[in-house]
Amino acid sequence: MRVAIIGAGWIAAAHAAILRRLDGIDLAAVCDIDEGRARELAGNAAVYGDWRELLDRESPDAVFVCTPPLAHREPAVEALDRGIHVYLEKPIARGPEDAQAIVDAAARSDAVCAVGYQWRAVEVLDGLRAALDGQELGLLIGIGAGPTKSRPWFLSRAEGGGNLLERASHGIDLARAVGGEIVSVQATAGTVALAQSAGERGDIEDAAAIVLRFANGAVGSVSIAWTRDGLPGTYRLHVLGSESSLHLELDPEFTLRGVSRGREIDATTTQEPIERGVRRFFEAARRNDPAMVFCTAADAAGTLAVVSACEEAIESGASVEVARLQPARRSP
Repeated sequence: MRVAIIGAGWIAAAHAAILRRLDGIDLAAVCDIDEGRARELAGNAAVYGDWRELLDRESPDAVFVCTPPLAHREPAVEALDRGIHVYLEKPIARGPEDAQAIVDAAARSDAVCAVGYQWRAVEVLDGLRAALDGQELGLLIGIGAGPTKSRPWFLSRAEGGGNLLERASHGIDLARAVGGEIVSVQATAGTVALAQSAGERGDIEDAAAIVLRFANGAVGSVSIAWTRDGLPGTYRLHVLGSESSLHLELDPEFTLRGVSRGREIDATTTQEPIERGVRRFFEAARRNDPAMVFCTAADAAGTLAVVSACEEAIESGASVEVARLQPARRSP
């Protein structure tokens, strides 16, 4: 399977390393507006400065879209309309209109589309769901705190959505994967600069706290913080059911511990989640089974709707209902 990467930033380098480890996968081309950066990543693959030219000349079987969120829509929709499988880095898009266009393109395409919310690929997540089966879900508490790579668009709320869209959306997406749909949110942002400095400062928050209300009556919270390099990260989810207390430790351990119906649970992930998600994407592509991926375009659009409500809640200080997703439009 011939694969191309569009966007040659740091996450693209992680994907390229995975692709080079997989049997039956050929990294055929890399595209970036900075062709020098694309060349550094490409190795023996072809290099392009325009993704349209890449699609025309290379006709890849699959593309990894690793551009900033504002630049997701066009290459993703064009590739899907050409029948090219798409692995789209999260978030699905910066705003709901672009997300809807990608969801529609995925629905009408014969190709597979996966979105890179890698925590859905954590192996022990299946054990967590099994432990909760048949119980009422009461409370989910998520936290994600630690350093991250600063990018110019990440520091711009309009371009990248900052900590909410780039980082808190991981925790929100995981909460949705465990607890189901979220119907309303409350949120507040801190004003202390935990990671940003006077020389590198945008219009985003370094820390935020979010309260979630689920359709099934459960409540939850997601707290996010961007901290300075060198400080340890903390990524975890606590889940309380009617007969269970479970702790999912995320990056880098990926373990599940706790008690459910009197039974001790202790499980560890054996495969790194990003690579597991990529492998599942290619398996889905080979089987022509779009539903097989860990995170579909519709899944990711649902998470974006929650993040958009959080942005509104921070601005207004009020509880905000999450907008319902529109059904995918399958017509060309």
